[in-house]
Amino acid sequence: MGWLITKYALTALVIVVVSEVAKRSDKLGGLLGALPLITIMALIWLHVGQQSQEKIANHAWYTFWYVLPTLPMFLVFPYLLSRLGFWPTLAACVVLTLVLFGLFALLMRRFGVNLL
Repeated sequence: MGWLITKYALTALVIVVVSEVAKRSDKLGGLLGALPLITIMALIWLHVGQQSQEKIANHAWYTFWYVLPTLPMFLVFPYLLSRLGFWPTLAACVVLTLVLFGLFALLMRRFGVNLL
């Protein structure tokens, strides 16, 4: 139980640090936010949890494919933010990402990459 609490605390700490840095510097906050910190931590937690190398490799493989359809959100969000406000923009970006992910999964299936 102590290990689980430690994992939660360290993971939460990363998110808090990124958000606090972003308050002070847009560029540095963006850089830290763009780093795959959560993915790296997940890989570490899988390794420490004695998951197989195949399981860890699959996590990295699918993370790559799942990131691609999320990228347009980062261009649409700033455009919509001043027009719609924060929560509607966030909701629109979530919907956009889900639609793009579905379309991307269908496209990638044609190339033998099964994402769903």
